[in-house]
Parts: sequence; C-alpha cells; structure tokens
Amino acid sequence: MIIDTHCHLDNKQYLEDFEEVFERAIEHNVKGFIIPAASLADIKRAKELSEKHREIFFSVGAHPYDIEEFGEATFESINHEKCIAVGECGLDYYRLPEDKEAKEQEKKRQREVFIEHIEIAIKHDKPLIVHIRDASGDSFEILKSYEGKIRGVLHCYNASEVLLGLEGFYYGIGGVLTFKNAKKLIEIFPKIPKDKLLIETDSPYLTPHPHRGKRNEPFYTTFIAQKMAELHGCSVDEISQLTTDNAKRLFKELYQLD
Repeated sequence: MIIDTHCHLDNKQYLEDFEEVFERAIEHNVKGFIIPAASLADIKRAKELSEKHREIFFSVGAHPYDIEEFGEATFESINHEKCIAVGECGLDYYRLPEDKEAKEQEKKRQREVFIEHIEIAIKHDKPLIVHIRDASGDSFEILKSYEGKIRGVLHCYNASEVLLGLEGFYYGIGGVLTFKNAKKLIEIFPKIPKDKLLIETDSPYLTPHPHRGKRNEPFYTTFIAQKMAELHGCSVDEISQLTTDNAKRLFKELYQLD
C-alpha cells in the first residue's frame, strides 16, 4: 500500500478523466490520497472529492502565489472530518518583483501569511503541509521558532541541509528524486531519517522518470518508491510499508484506511 501525501487531484487537468486516474492509482496499490488545497476554488473541489471517495483527504490553506485571497474563508472547512492538515502554505521567493521595495514587501507578506497558517495549525492541532522554494533560510527560522509546537511535512523537499532535523517534520519525496540532474537530492537522501520519509507526486506536476514531460498522476508513486528502494538497498514493498506507516503517524486520520 502506498499513500500519495501530496497530489492536486482537484486540478482542472483531471476534470475529464478523474475517475480513470483514480482507479488506475488504486489498481497500482495507491490506497490513500491527500489533496493539499492552495486556493479557495481548490478547497471546494478537494472537499467534494473527499466526500465521494473514502481514500481521499484534503487540507486547507493558501499557496504563497495565492495569498491575495487568503482570509477567514480559507479555513471554513478546517473542522470537516476529511480535512487533515493546514496548507499548502509556506514561502516561495522564486517569482519576486524586480523592484527592491516591492520585493521586500512581498517577502514580508508571505512570511506573515505563513505564520498565520502556523498559528491556525497549532490552534486546531493539525499538521502543516509546507511549500518552500528559494526560501530555505527564512523558512527554517520561522519553523524553528515554533519547534515543539508544530508538526508537518516539507513538501517536495529541496535537499537543503538547513532544513534537516526539524523536530516533528517529515520530508516529502517526489519525482525529482528520479531526475538525472537530481544529484544534490540523491546525495542528501540517505541523511533523511527513514521514519521521516513520505512519498508524494505533486500531480499533475514533477512527473518522474520515465514519464517526465507528461502529466503526472498518483500511480507514478511506483517509480518514486522504486528509486527510494534502490538508494536504500531494500525492496519496494519495504519502502511502501515504511512510508505508509510514516504518513499515518503524521496524518492520524489516515488510520481510517485500515
């Protein structure tokens, strides 16, 4: 059994063939799915899918690119029985304005919204799904200041050693691990504690080899598990069991899948 801990099945790319994608994943031993909502529209669709399929869960949050719509409405569904986390939230400095003042204002606003997500997660005792891109230093500083109060997953872990060892945090490993140019992640992968590893696809993005360039989907967790097993010198079944156990430990509602 594999749990895809980060897949955007609410994405419009699946509108025409969602049921086929879902069934294909189930047939390939993917028996749990977490949809990390990144905007209000995403939350609505993710909630609907979770109510239709027992294997699907969702989270509530605002991606750094969608913080202009962040507000009370973001968390209206936080007490829903299938809402198991806060996020996708975090810091993304990849597409900042060129103007220096505007750049600093954007970074400041992202940090403020990230902290609000953290406070909400603490209040509701839910894990965080954290997005970090080109912002490891600031992200670590913020997360470290809440250490011991929060738990969660660093989605699409970026191989930053600065982020290794955060108490209560797991590391989401996706298709990037299979890329030929993923030398840094492959090098640091053995340093990640095995009991902190999670599998994710980030579907429809970051499709693993040998399907890179095509739309990603949850059944491709198979290729990620194969690469993880290769690097750890163990079987795919062992990786599947390990990461499933880890996912259930972090997202306790996933025990419903047993």
